[in-house]
Amino acid sequence: MRHLWSFLAGVVAAPLSWALIALGQDGSARTVTRWVELGTYNTANLIQAAVYLGVAGVLLGLLGTLRVSPLGPLVAGLLLVAPYVGLFVDPFTVRDAVPTNWKVFGDPLPLIQVLDNGTIFLIGVLLLMATFSVQRWRRWPRTVTTAAPVESGVDEPTPTDWSMLNNPPEHDINPPTLGYPEPDTAPLPPLPRRDAGSPSGSPWSAPPRTSAKRDDSADSPTS
Repeated sequence: MRHLWSFLAGVVAAPLSWALIALGQDGSARTVTRWVELGTYNTANLIQAAVYLGVAGVLLGLLGTLRVSPLGPLVAGLLLVAPYVGLFVDPFTVRDAVPTNWKVFGDPLPLIQVLDNGTIFLIGVLLLMATFSVQRWRRWPRTVTTAAPVESGVDEPTPTDWSMLNNPPEHDINPPTLGYPEPDTAPLPPLPRRDAGSPSGSPWSAPPRTSAKRDDSADSPTS
């Protein structure tokens, strides 16, 4: 089926590109000649001819580069090369077979001009060379469907598994930090109470009190 559509595209593209090139070349040549005669120019007058040539270039480019089938550029190339080759056999008969009184949107369609200057022969050879591309004769590679992997009953963690954030483990995991540790808020046990007279008492504790009284009369001088 792809060869049939490519064949039809080549049959349509060959005369259509011939007509577009004839309109573009004739309009461009007459516009530039008019500029030279008047000594001034207006680039807007050249837009129509450029559009004709641009569309013909896109049409021939798609026909020669798309990997649809090589039959299309082969047929189009032969249709464009054949009239010019006929000039070697019987040029007057070939030129008389080309219509000269056709018009498109009021503009003359000089198909004979493109034949005489060899433009269609040049384009036809380019299209024929496009058929020698090895890639055009190969089929498009078919997509191979790979079987889906069998899922096992064990859920293995993946590098992108974020379930650990939602279900943290039971044991406490404190991440390492460079800050000071938090102060311990648990109350300290009370210190043991020490007696004043104990030998292990503190040197700053109060001295022990004695029951003996001081005899002041013994210290007084005798008269």
